[in-house]
Amino acid sequence: MPRALFARYPALAALLAQLLASLVVLALLVMVVQLSPWRPAALLAGLLQGLLAATLGRYLGLAPWWWWLNLAFVPGLLLASGAALPGWLFLLGFVLLLLLNWNSLGERVPLYLTGAGTRRQLSQLLAERGEHFRFVDLGCGPAGTLLALARQFPQAQFVGVETAPLSFAIAWLRALLQSNCRIRYQSLWRTDLADFDLVYCFLSPAPMAELWRKARAEMAAGSWLISNSFAVPDVPPQRLIELSDWRQSSLLLWCMPGAGLSTADTALPAG
Repeated sequence: MPRALFARYPALAALLAQLLASLVVLALLVMVVQLSPWRPAALLAGLLQGLLAATLGRYLGLAPWWWWLNLAFVPGLLLASGAALPGWLFLLGFVLLLLLNWNSLGERVPLYLTGAGTRRQLSQLLAERGEHFRFVDLGCGPAGTLLALARQFPQAQFVGVETAPLSFAIAWLRALLQSNCRIRYQSLWRTDLADFDLVYCFLSPAPMAELWRKARAEMAAGSWLISNSFAVPDVPPQRLIELSDWRQSSLLLWCMPGAGLSTADTALPAG
């Protein structure tokens, strides 16, 4: 039950990791003070707390970007406390982080950015569909990948959906001058997948089973669901493309039934 709860609300798991790590470090400091004359520096204690919080976060099932946040949070506060920085700056940083990662609270989807190598491979997959297709990026973030693909395939139509307010604003502004690309402030769960030939997502493990049910109910036979790195539980992809990057990414592709359709069978005719 706790694992399921933390998968749905990762911020709660991160908070728990911070509190537990702080309690452990506090207990260690009390022991050191009582048993020896050594007094560790505050930054050293903060680094130890960060390491413990990151380790606990990993154990609790948090995504890698949360590990780094847990690691840096207390040391960052300690470093900033010695600088002449206005208090509102910390509030602004928190608000910006929240606006960029709003999806992690409700939809269990943090902000992930598609790497350049993954983008190139994705472009090769899209080329198999000809020139005319409809593509949606579920959770497009600031739309870097979406816009790059829209420029490469000017005859195709591209849509990005996003509900993190700051990410949406950035994506919407960037897409204004790209005529074949549109950004919607819309949840992926309210997006009708029947409108698209290719559905791309870079989400998290948590929503993949539910997304698969939605895709099966809405997507047309022969259309493709492409996931960056995250699998659908108990449903092997028809194509798995391993990518040699630092986070060991992969592209997983499912062709929607009626099927036994091969990639060649599902390719859209050019023009």
